[in-house]
Amino acid sequence: MDLQHWLGRATDAIQDWADTFGPYRTHPSLDVDDDRLAAVFEEFTGRLKDNYPFFHPSYAGQMLKPPHPAAVLGYLTAMLINPNNHALDGGPATAAMEREAVAQLAAMFGYDTHLGHLTTSGTIANLEALFVARELHPGRGIAYSEDAHYTHGRMCHVLGMTGHPVRTDSRGRIDLDALEDVLRTGAIGTVVVTTGTTGLGAVDPVHEVLPVAERHGVRVHVDAAYGGFFTLLAGAEGPEGLPPEPWRAIARCDSIVVDPHKHGLQPYGCGAVLFRDPEVGRFYLHDSPYTYFTSTELHLGEISLECSRAGAAAAALWFTFRLLPPTPDGLGRVLAAGRRAAVRWAELIAVSEHLELYQQPELDIVSYFPTVEPATLSGIDATSARILTDGMTGPDPVFLSTFRASREAFAVRHPKVGTDTDGARILRSVLMKPESEDAVGHLHARVEQLARS
Repeated sequence: MDLQHWLGRATDAIQDWADTFGPYRTHPSLDVDDDRLAAVFEEFTGRLKDNYPFFHPSYAGQMLKPPHPAAVLGYLTAMLINPNNHALDGGPATAAMEREAVAQLAAMFGYDTHLGHLTTSGTIANLEALFVARELHPGRGIAYSEDAHYTHGRMCHVLGMTGHPVRTDSRGRIDLDALEDVLRTGAIGTVVVTTGTTGLGAVDPVHEVLPVAERHGVRVHVDAAYGGFFTLLAGAEGPEGLPPEPWRAIARCDSIVVDPHKHGLQPYGCGAVLFRDPEVGRFYLHDSPYTYFTSTELHLGEISLECSRAGAAAAALWFTFRLLPPTPDGLGRVLAAGRRAAVRWAELIAVSEHLELYQQPELDIVSYFPTVEPATLSGIDATSARILTDGMTGPDPVFLSTFRASREAFAVRHPKVGTDTDGARILRSVLMKPESEDAVGHLHARVEQLARS
């Protein structure tokens, strides 16, 4: 895809549309001299070089990658108009695109009915889901695993609710016995299950949590911000295939959050929140006499906590979904490559003399640590930190990240490691770019080399 060519087409198309409204003079206060622009642009592009190469297969660190060129084209084209999807009056075309794209997300998860919209982030999307949880069960709290994203504890505080962290099992998933104990207290209104923790990529057993929650009259919210699109690989054949049970069960949960700006190939920020019951829209009701005036249709601002939102984000997602739909044969092929990469790297680590798996990857996040003598947490921590730094600064750079594992979590998974301190940093690689599949052999050899030195 020749992005430079299509961006030129984009500016032409928008200008052709703008010309239909007749000529006008741009105000001189907006004029910028080309020489001055050139100087600032040089400074600007120079400063942008202070970034890690998120686009390159050698970058296997955080959950970062560039958006698909189609998303860039869709976003920048709509941004030239600058629609605001808060109201139909501010973004009639992109509001329709948002509804269509959100409907595709709802269908991907198996919802027959839904109310939903895009947000600027998964954090805001989870805030909205917990807000509705509070309104439905006032005075009752939220249960979530200890390895769930910190946003749940933070947003419980914002909303004046009590958060109840629940211990995890040996795979980093919410522990069902511990959850049962918490639910017996009657203090919980909603359980949060995570399909893809941001630390290890662990997938809570949604299908097993649901009957427990139902016995106690508790709602279930799915934080699928990171892993949601992996539902496209549920039951697939080959190494990329995932057990279908937790993913199929999502359709019976009360709400879902997913971030298209992660595995949906979108630029930041593009999150989404979906509710199975459209009637929860009553909790958002408000009046804005100067905003909603050209249509009797429901405006997106009437079903969201946020006000102004970029219509360009909806345009980018809609445009991308037209080319790479959220289906197994569309976006599923992109996720399958990253999943195969993680499986392959785990196989290489399993037979390595210098690296050891922390736990088997469930999605596309690989966690591992260097073998050290003696095998202690302090030794693993120091060596992991050295590998991280040496990998970024040496020749043939490789970019990793670290994850801090507690003494207790280590003891469950690797009891032979001496627990001489309260925890250790281990190495963590996110293989969310499909190009990672071709780079795994080189990444592994490079990290092994660093571990040996």
